Amino acid sequence: MLEYQTTLKSRCSLSGIGVHGGKPVSIHFSPADADTGVVFQRIDDAGTGRVIRALVSEVGQTDLCTALGDARGEHVATVEHLMAALLAVGIDNVSIEIDGSEVPVLDGSAEGFVDAFEQAGIATLPVKRRYIRVVKPVRIDNGSSWAEFRPYDGTRFEVEIDFDTPAIGRQALSVDLSAESFRQEVARARTFGFIKDVERLWAAGYALGSSLENSVVIGEDHKVINMEGLRYPDEFVRHKMLDAVGDLALAGARFIGCFRSYRGGHRLNAAALRHLLTDRSAYEIVETTRREQGRRAEMVAVNAPVYAPWMI
Repeated sequence: MLEYQTTLKSRCSLSGIGVHGGKPVSIHFSPADADTGVVFQRIDDAGTGRVIRALVSEVGQTDLCTALGDARGEHVATVEHLMAALLAVGIDNVSIEIDGSEVPVLDGSAEGFVDAFEQAGIATLPVKRRYIRVVKPVRIDNGSSWAEFRPYDGTRFEVEIDFDTPAIGRQALSVDLSAESFRQEVARARTFGFIKDVERLWAAGYALGSSLENSVVIGEDHKVINMEGLRYPDEFVRHKMLDAVGDLALAGARFIGCFRSYRGGHRLNAAALRHLLTDRSAYEIVETTRREQGRRAEMVAVNAPVYAPWMI
């Protein structure tokens, strides 16, 4: 657990298309001061200059992606892959300018964001990082799906999915999150969909930018139609974990605990996070401290409001 907050060392940019809107978009990442958090600003003609904070309180739409802001007005959609990369590589504060309403999908994974941030470099700031430590189990159920937070000495994700197709079936994955484990086990997993759903999604205004270059597609015969096949044998559950990491990055601070889900998705992830943060007895705000020279840093509770300043 890092003791101090971080930001980027230098500005970096990426360009691509939105997987749902299908429109070209460029996104620019700049260093930010401590306690800024992750903030978005639309710089296109439709933008008003309003800052949209990357917090679960700003989450609007959760159908097929996570969107921040008002879906009928100024918003930024499909933030989950970007947010997962920021959380995993350890960036707390960044100012993001975007000239459209949707984060570029790149190759459908988080790898491009991870590469950009590592090339830009990470700078340490002279302000302590605070964490949300889960102190008791919190669970939410939705039919056969469920998600829960449990106390754990670290940050762990345990995700299980179950799809009624032999191409996926039932898959489970558990990862103790770190920059290395995310890059090796999660970052390259791509978003996926079914060819049978394409016309329905197009009619609803989704997946207009989806292609075999940025999505794993399952055909009518229940086989992956991408010529190169899968990047991991269980790429589907790895991508679901990537989404969960990104959705929980909207807590406003990193959490110490274990997140578990079964047949989850963006909506359930957001609901579970809200459920945790509204139960003040379920967590505490902590930071690292070194009581003696050379002694290993310990996590101690701090006298903080229910939400840390960057969570407002």
